[in-house]
Amino acid sequence: MELATKYSPEAVENKWYQYWMEHKLFHSTPDHRPAYTIVIPPPNVTGVLHMGHMLNNSIQDILVRRARQQGFNACWVPGTDHASIATEAKVVGRLASQGIQKHDLTREAFLEHAWDWTREHGGIILEQLKRLGASCDWDRTAFTMDEERSQSVLDVFVDLYRKGLIYRGVRVVNWDPKAQTALSDEEVIYQEQQGKLYYLRYFVEGEADKYVVVATTRPETIMGDTAVCINPNDERYHFLRGKKLIVPLVGRAVPVIEDEYVDIEFGTGCLKVTPAHDINDYVLGEKHQLQTIDIFNNDGSLNEHGGAYAGMDRFDVRKKIEADLEAAGLMEKVEAYTNKVGHSERTFVPIEPKLSMQWFLKMEGLAKPALDAVMNDEIRLHPAKFKNTYRHWMENIKDWCISRQLWWGHRIPAYYLPDGSFVVASTEAEALRLAQEKDASLTASDLRQESDCLDTWFSSWLWPITVFAPALSEGNEELNYYYPTSDLVTGPDILFFWVARMIMAGYEFQGKKPFENVYLTGIVRDNQGRKMSKTLGNSPDPLDLIDKYGADGVRMGLIMSAPAGNDILFDESLCEQGRNFCNKIWNAFRLVKGWTADVAQGEQPEASRLATYWMRQVLNKAAGELNDLFAKYRISEALTLVYKLIRDDFSSSYLELIKPAYGTPIDATTCQEALDFFDEILRILHPFMPFITEELWQNLAER
Repeated sequence: MELATKYSPEAVENKWYQYWMEHKLFHSTPDHRPAYTIVIPPPNVTGVLHMGHMLNNSIQDILVRRARQQGFNACWVPGTDHASIATEAKVVGRLASQGIQKHDLTREAFLEHAWDWTREHGGIILEQLKRLGASCDWDRTAFTMDEERSQSVLDVFVDLYRKGLIYRGVRVVNWDPKAQTALSDEEVIYQEQQGKLYYLRYFVEGEADKYVVVATTRPETIMGDTAVCINPNDERYHFLRGKKLIVPLVGRAVPVIEDEYVDIEFGTGCLKVTPAHDINDYVLGEKHQLQTIDIFNNDGSLNEHGGAYAGMDRFDVRKKIEADLEAAGLMEKVEAYTNKVGHSERTFVPIEPKLSMQWFLKMEGLAKPALDAVMNDEIRLHPAKFKNTYRHWMENIKDWCISRQLWWGHRIPAYYLPDGSFVVASTEAEALRLAQEKDASLTASDLRQESDCLDTWFSSWLWPITVFAPALSEGNEELNYYYPTSDLVTGPDILFFWVARMIMAGYEFQGKKPFENVYLTGIVRDNQGRKMSKTLGNSPDPLDLIDKYGADGVRMGLIMSAPAGNDILFDESLCEQGRNFCNKIWNAFRLVKGWTADVAQGEQPEASRLATYWMRQVLNKAAGELNDLFAKYRISEALTLVYKLIRDDFSSSYLELIKPAYGTPIDATTCQEALDFFDEILRILHPFMPFITEELWQNLAER
């Protein structure tokens, strides 16, 4: 078969991917071999490939292809996540562009639109992964909201509720005013922001000339103030004991309370207490039995408690109230102030701490075995530096707010009775049976199902189990064979959202760990160090890169720049280096295949014999080093080693040493040895660059 003079990825990649698919070379079923299993971190169902996915899936593909070569029964399970907040936001956006508001639709009608969107956009990302060469077992593709996975989510909720681990309660939660849903603590990103510190005058009730100064960064919340707190050891304020203060502009008198929680050194030493809108104030409010006044609507505007500011957006109120306080002589001073403000990880807007009725999962008991497993290396994190971060989080874990005020997702299986009590059951029939135990006269129409959905992570924490069997089952042949899985490859940014929770779920529902190793990749950044994102417009389109440099070139560019756990400063020139490397291997192959072997030539020349001996030692040494690097998950270094082995040792040194004079044949022994070395080198390189190696290997000999 005649090879083209130049390597052309477009002529090779699609052809071989089709071949692999047609021959089901990625499909796995349990057999006598040891299993090697990876489950994909499921990307958002309606998402598209970004550079982080490219890196993550290239690494998984390298590991799984290498495992196949080593004789393991390798199974890489693909799938997608329903991504409640992100998908619902997209559907709401599309409906709005058609002049339809979500709240004008029934839940059923809205969900029909959401499923339409999912069918239309879902799976695009999986097709894109095929362009990258991902060798997933596509027959196993799962979706977090398909029937099997959904049943497990409901069963697990009921199981945890019956164990007394799930409860419903009013708490201050992180409220996202744009998505209009609660978020868990892990979905809040704190960013430094230039703001102001406002010093307000709170006059003593009944004493017109006496006031104290209270500092706040959020003057718009004064309408929710229900106390002012001082430290009992602060002698400056002993005169306030037993008195009340007037909230500026609001005119309401609130008690002065004493608590050592107040830092005497910070601000003025006087703290305004707004229990509905600050988690620490909420705790103070509970302790001192303060009134709670919620002043915000779900969209971040002020409600009827906002008085003259009712209906205005919170940030507009902040500007207006500053002017009004100045005009009323109630502002002592204003200073520039830098503080960390929590933002929604999903919509990027500042979150609003808000009092809300939510569902929670008790975490302390679940966290203990999951903490021990990582600290004693039953589950190994790579790089190990992340153990400290993991420990800190697990030791300070808070109960998980698992409810979301959304329609797209797994609806919480709780059913309210007319008297306000509720029952929890995974089916409506079971709910009715439980309700009738309380009141025999009830019918199905008397029950009202909870409208909230579960946090998306509440389904994906079951992923390593539910891709093989129902979460609460005793298991089946597949789960017993493939679980625990071998390696998990993911980003450190979801170490708590997802990795820690999967570990908890593994021990809670299967009594064992979900995986042996967790390889934490770095975050892909641009050459200025900024995280790549669509919003910044600093992320190249991965498919454009594949079109330009070929999948192998892009894979090499990404992996070469990606040391484990360290952020990747992505530079497109590395993909160009990858493409040039493909051409170098291609040309080396054409050179060797172009030689004519002289069968009649007797003895192998001494120079060729020595060159062959040297190349064998180099390859043996490289094989040992590669095993060591893979054992340490130093995949970037492994590829660099292979790159230098091929570019320097094989092409520049070995081939030059054995190359016959122009136009003359080469002895048959050296020719065969060179072809054997080429075969070996292609096998070593294959996990990293699967397309060009397959093309050349198939051309190397009759297969």
